[in-house]
Amino acid sequence: MKKNRLLQMILSLTLVVSALYGCAGQTESGADKPEFVFAMSGMYPPFNYQENGELVGFDVEIGKALAEKMGMTPKPVTNPWQTILAALKADKFDAIIGSMAITEERQKEVDFTKPYYESGAQIFVSQDNQEITSADDLKGKRIGVVVSSTFEQVAKEYTDKVEAYDSDVTALQELLVEGRLDAVITDELVGKYAITKNNLPIKAVGEPLYLDQMGIPVKKGNQALLEKLNKALEEIKADGTYEQISKKYFGENILR
Repeated sequence: MKKNRLLQMILSLTLVVSALYGCAGQTESGADKPEFVFAMSGMYPPFNYQENGELVGFDVEIGKALAEKMGMTPKPVTNPWQTILAALKADKFDAIIGSMAITEERQKEVDFTKPYYESGAQIFVSQDNQEITSADDLKGKRIGVVVSSTFEQVAKEYTDKVEAYDSDVTALQELLVEGRLDAVITDELVGKYAITKNNLPIKAVGEPLYLDQMGIPVKKGNQALLEKLNKALEEIKADGTYEQISKKYFGENILR
């Protein structure tokens, strides 16, 4: 009887030790890496968009590269742009990597990393539009923008006829529908991508209205993640990863 009990105790101890070693092995192999969940609208090509049911784009690949540097498993997710900051503050995800411009108003709500790229707010019109040749011509015109974007605010400086859309792609396509929109204000790189990659018959008007610096917001006070992200950003810039991703989507390094 005593021998049976002793054998049972040895067997139980062996199973516990095996389980512990098994867990340790998984951690070392990366199976138990903590997740880095980052959000975007998923409607902003070429920065983030859906392709064959998968999230792809510049922002997605930057997020994955940052996760690798931080020793984490990347998990990109989508969230409507108009509620994305509220969702971040509610801990729905760890960060937003979705081409969000750094503004004073947003800095009151969240903490931003250092900028990971810069781009301009550009006016686009249909290819055959001869009426709008400068920003001054926007006065009183119907302008399309993405809802809750910095573009929406600047458009209202020119007109009260501002149409808000969930997607820049939709807004740009509306330029081709007679009587719908006179112009769209969006990121210059987004518009140029629509022209070169999607053959959209639109054109840019003049120089960018202003430049935006895009950062990665995290929940206010999450200093540990903020520092890790800034460090990882410097690393992917230094080792050529950033340039490789940039050239894949834009044919050039957009880091200024």
